This record gives sequence, C-alpha cells and structure tokens, in this order.
Amino acid sequence: MSTAGICPEWDLIIKDEWRGVWIFVETFDGEVNEASLQLLNPGRMIADKIKAKLVGVMLGHNIRHLVREPIYYGADEVIYVDDPALSTYTPEVYAETLISLVRKYKPEIILAAGTLRGREMIPYVANILRAGITADCTDFDVDVNTRDLIMIRPPFGATLLAHIRAPERRPQLSTVRPNVFKLPSRDVSRRGELIEEKVDVPPPRIKLISSEEVKVEEVPIEKAEIIVSGGRGLGSPEGFKLLEKLAELVGGVVAGSRKAVDAGWIPHERQVGQTGKSVKASLYIAVGISGAAQHLFGIREAGIVVAINNDPEAPIFENADYGIVADYREAVPALIEEITNRRSR
Repeated sequence: MSTAGICPEWDLIIKDEWRGVWIFVETFDGEVNEASLQLLNPGRMIADKIKAKLVGVMLGHNIRHLVREPIYYGADEVIYVDDPALSTYTPEVYAETLISLVRKYKPEIILAAGTLRGREMIPYVANILRAGITADCTDFDVDVNTRDLIMIRPPFGATLLAHIRAPERRPQLSTVRPNVFKLPSRDVSRRGELIEEKVDVPPPRIKLISSEEVKVEEVPIEKAEIIVSGGRGLGSPEGFKLLEKLAELVGGVVAGSRKAVDAGWIPHERQVGQTGKSVKASLYIAVGISGAAQHLFGIREAGIVVAINNDPEAPIFENADYGIVADYREAVPALIEEITNRRSR
C-alpha cells in the first residue's frame, strides 16, 4: 500500500537526506539553561561517532549575546532565531519555529533537556513530524552503520536498562534527564559558525495575561552542593526532623527517596531517583536508603556519597564512598554532636 498523499511527513523516512546532531539550547531570563549545555557532552560523542556536525539551536528574543555559549561548550555551530514573537514562551509556537528549522536543515538527531519546557515542547515536535521520541534518557550510544541513535533509559519501576531505537524515522528525538551528564569544559577561545535564521513565527493560540515568580527559600536539590537524603528506613516523617538539623548544620538541603515520597514524608520536588531528580551534590548523605537501582540513577553525578543504614547488606554501601552500619537515630545525633564540637574549638 502506498503512503503517498496520506501525510507529507512520510517523506521523513528517507534517512540518507538527514545529517547532523542538534542540541536544543534553552534560554530563560537572559541566561542559557545549564541542563541544555550538559547535552553537548553526549552530543559530541554521538557526532564524532557518525562524523556529523554538533549544532546548538536557540530560539528567543534578545538572545544574540548568548548564542556563542554553546560553541564555548563544544558545539561546531549555532543556528538561532531571535524574534520579538518568541519573547513569550508558548509550546506550540516554539515547536512550530523549531520544526521550520528542522525541515530546512534535516538533522538526524535532536536532543533536548528534560526540563519543564523540554518535556512539554519536544513531544509537539515529534508528533507533528511523526518522528520517534524517547523521554528521560540517561545515556546514549549510536549504531555507526545505520546511524540509529540508541536511547538508553531505565524502564519505570525496573532494575534493567532499556535500549530504544526509532530506525524508520528521522529525526530521532530524545529528552534527557538533567544532571546525568557533566557540563563540558568552557573554552572561550573556541570558534564556530553562527547562523541567524528568519522564520515566520506563527501567532500563539493562547495569550499570557500575567506571570508571577514563585519564590523558593530553599535551594532546589538539583543545584545543592550538600544533600541529606532520607528513605523508608527512617520509619516515619519524624525522622526527617533529625535530617533537617544535620542539613542546617552542614549548609545543605533535605531530600528523599521515592519510598519516602510515596509515604508522604517529603514533597515530590525533593525526590532523588529515576522518577524524581538527578543531583550532582559534592556531598550526598543517604540515611535509611537501601540503594535501589532507581535511586542510584539519581546520584550518579554526586561527588562523595556517605551511607547510613542498619542493614550491612544494603546495596547502597556498594555505591558509597563511606558507610556507617548503625541505627540512624544514634548515628545522626552523633554526627551532629561531633560537627558542633569541632566548630566550637
């Protein structure tokens, strides 16, 4: 059966016409989103393997002073649209603008950070282009013969890794969990081509009436340098009061495992793990956390991991730099006392 005339996007399956690796680089309030720049790390690996250009793509208004940032972090070139019609973000407008660029340049791979915008906008792009998309990836590989992107992510609630391809479609799209890749080194001596595109930006179907910044007193866990995290082993929400004392003493923030969130002991925005957030704290103290694979994915980029658990066989100890086998109700107060005494000397 011929597909001619059913949908013009069926032409996208002609894979040989599609070349290049794109990173969608978000901007917000005059700054480049760090989670987007992190993707230049796997992007470079993929581009080098298939001998393709690594391109940063940026949309917005008054962003010309930012467009060199992706080059400083490793992109070969940057394609950008700077238009007053993009001053207010709406998913369908940004998606249609990106699609205009995709149809012109035909990149074979597009990666975007799994931020609120990335998770919202990129599915629009995939749907309109009838392209394959895999969300919340934590790693990548690529088949150099077929140029198929291998998108790796943990399945929901599983301890294995799923390796996913979209071999019949181009472009191949993926959103990527923030903080699972390190930020590449910034080198302002790097040079690359800047390409400004003019696009007929479609009018939005919704209108922004007002916006208000939600002020958060505590540092988000994905940006925290020190995290004290609790799990089911705390036994009750009262245990988090003890963790709050330790976190306050060391200048950190409190987080928790999925089990602690499911129990209602800590908010979801403080969850570390596969269905929560990935963190890159320099010090991560895991208290009463067994160390399931889902949680370990969230702390892959953490620096020093200290585990406190009364079960010597807990998997967390295999992934910790330091381990304390003890009841947290004894260990945490002892830590608080020791730190307080040392500071008073």
